[in-house]
This record gives sequence, structure tokens and C-alpha cells, in this order.
Amino acid sequence: MGSSATDLKFRVSSPGLLRLPWDLPLEQWGPDTADLRELPVGPSRHLVRFPYVDGRLWAVKELPERVAGREYAVLRQLETKDLPAVRAVGLAVQHASGNALLVTRYLERSWQFRRLLMRLPPNRPLHRARLLDAMANLLVDLHRNGVYWGDCSLANTLFSRDGQRLQAWLVDAETSEIHPELSTGQRLDDLDIMVENVAGGLLDLAMMLDRPPEIHDQLLEEAAGVATRYHELWDVLTEQPLLSYGDRHEVEGRIRRLNELGFAVDELSLEPTGSGDERLRLKVTVAARRFHTVELFELTGLEVGEGQAQVLLADLHSYVATLPDTARGLQRGTSSVSRAEAVQRWMDEVLRPLMERAHEAVRRLGDPVQAYCDLLEVRWLLSEQAGRDIGNTAALQALANRSLPTDSAAMVVVAEEDTLDLARPTSEQLEALREGAAATGDREG
Repeated sequence: MGSSATDLKFRVSSPGLLRLPWDLPLEQWGPDTADLRELPVGPSRHLVRFPYVDGRLWAVKELPERVAGREYAVLRQLETKDLPAVRAVGLAVQHASGNALLVTRYLERSWQFRRLLMRLPPNRPLHRARLLDAMANLLVDLHRNGVYWGDCSLANTLFSRDGQRLQAWLVDAETSEIHPELSTGQRLDDLDIMVENVAGGLLDLAMMLDRPPEIHDQLLEEAAGVATRYHELWDVLTEQPLLSYGDRHEVEGRIRRLNELGFAVDELSLEPTGSGDERLRLKVTVAARRFHTVELFELTGLEVGEGQAQVLLADLHSYVATLPDTARGLQRGTSSVSRAEAVQRWMDEVLRPLMERAHEAVRRLGDPVQAYCDLLEVRWLLSEQAGRDIGNTAALQALANRSLPTDSAAMVVVAEEDTLDLARPTSEQLEALREGAAATGDREG
């Protein structure tokens, strides 16, 4: 739909979204034409605005028509492959200017790396390690599915919390390409780009925060470590060891290792090498990283992230083990408490009440499941320090007071912020955003 000058296509039914001024350049959008929210997005090649419409936030980016069309198509394919990337919902092509406005869903409870590192105490390598682990995992997921990112960087990535780890999300696919399979050269080229860009992002932030120059070498070393993380995970997923036919424990061990990493086995085969060697080549194809997510859903009906599912399953198993003879009985089929009853008791007596209290303790930032994961981690860490179980009350108090172990995953709560409470930009701020986008475009052009 649209006028002769502007073509519109949307994948969502949102009357308010349709009423936005799609025939105007994005820089002309103001408080009188849209309810815009200010978000700290950092430097960008293109102008990005965040209208709040029909009860949710959207991201609108202005690009040349050809680039926008390609990015829209790539994001649609990433969604089809169920890869961690923002979801494209619309495209407004302004033929008169040769530009287009790409519309994506704003990823709730997500943030850029700057927000986290600027709010933490100086120089916390373990928190940076969580960010870099998430980046390496994202790149492996993309490459396994034939996606060449082309501009892997901290600035083009959003992060969200997932249990005691972070989930990275691709938010800029301007340079991305999708192939049936990537060559080794394409993968390594993409990895080199990521290492270089991550190093630059960390150094830029360190200088902006006036960190001492002595930290620079450490940051460069950490950035280079992304490649090590990537290769370690890639090798685990793609190795094809030679095994004897009777090496069943080796096969079981490989499956268990993949499951621990969150991958379910989609297909497994033992094939002759064809070289006269009696050993067989083990080939394993893995599905998406949802092994624990699926297991928890089947037990409880809860839909959570893979990292959160790992934490909750461990807590569930610990609870079941405390029930008299339940753990052994469930295994033997002789327990007076069925598996379903044990799971329901855990949800009713432990998870739901403590999840609510934990969410209240963190002032309802983030989601309740993540708050409960934080409670479990804080209780364990503080109990280790005290040499005894401190109990839930003390752990909840620590959450409420933010008196948390400095390197704990729970500290990442400082990055949480309710998007809908963000202030609307003033006219002066909108003008500064326009000037900043123009300056960035000049530098990168």
C-alpha cells in the first residue's frame, strides 16, 4: 500500500504504526508526528528513531533503498532459521529520495555493551568475558547456518540476560549474506572482522571512561580471545572422530557434552572411512541450542531462555533430591511421588513464591525468571563466603540492597532498565541526534 511516492509493507497489524509519517525523511519526525523515545544506541552509520506505538516500541532506520531491501530480506531469513536477530516487521520505500525506512521490533530487555560496562566497577574482566562468550556463540550460530555477518561488532549487537550468561542478538544485517554453507575462508574472514571490531569497541569505551592506558593491552588480549572461544565451540560441533564400532561410551560422552552446551542431537551416524580403516567416522548434526529449554518446557510448561532453563532444571533436580526416597524412586518407578507431582510441588512451593519475591527485590527490573536465577546464584555465592547456607531471606536482602558479589552474573542487573520509562527526547536532543548521524556518515563515507 502507499502513495505513488512511498510504498509500504508491514507484517504486523498495528493501526498506530500505519499512521506514522512514512512519506517524510526520518530526520523530520518529531514530537508532533510520533511519540519518540530516546535510547542510548551509540554511534551509527544511519539515523535510527524509536517510536512508541500501540503499546510497544519499534526501531526505525533510514537507509538507501537497495540496502534496506536487502537487510529486510536477510532479517526475514534469519527469523525463518530461528537465529538470534531482531525481527523485521516493515519497510517503507520513499522513491522520491531513493531511501527507505526499515522497521524492526525493539528487543525488550536488551541493551548495548556500553550500558553494562559503564555501570559496573572499573576493569571487571569476568563481566567482559560474558559479553565476549555471547559474541563468539552468536557468530558460531550464524556460521552454522550459512550466514556471513560482514560487520560483527559490539555496536551491532544487543545483549540480554539468560540465567548466568548473556545472549547476543544481531541487530544490523546491512552487510550480511546467506549461503548454503560458508567456506573456511569466509568464516575466518568474518571472525577476523569481529576480533578487530571488538578490540576497537573496548578501547574506545576505555578511553571515553578515562581508563588508564595500562589496561589497553589487556583489552586487546581479551578481544583476541574471542577467536579462541569461537574455535573451541566450532570444533566441538563439527569434529568427526574415528571410533571403533564398540566405542559406545565415546558416542554417549559426545552426546552428553553437546547436551551440556545446550545442543540437542538432530542426527547421528557412524560411517566407514573407505580407506581400509576398520574404524568408523562419527558424524553428529545438532539442532538449535534449546536442549534444556525443551526439557524444562516438557516438564513444567515454562518457556524460558536456554541459560535460564539450565539454572531452573538444576534447582528442580536439587529439590526433588530432598524429597524422601523420591530421587531413587523416580528412577526405579517405585516412588510414592510421581515425577509430575514432584515438579508441581517445586513450582508451587519453591519457584512461584520465591520468583515473585526475587522480582520484587530487584524492583521488578527484567523478568521474574531471571530474578529467581539471580537469587539462586547470590544465595550460593554468599553461602560459599559464609561457609554455611545463608538462606533465602538474606539472599533476597542482598538483591534488594545491591550488595552483590562484584563478579556475579546477578550484578548485570545494573544494565536492566524499563524501556517504556525512558524520557522523550527534546527538540535539542533530536537535533543533536541528526548532527551525530550526519557526522558518522561523513566519517564512514
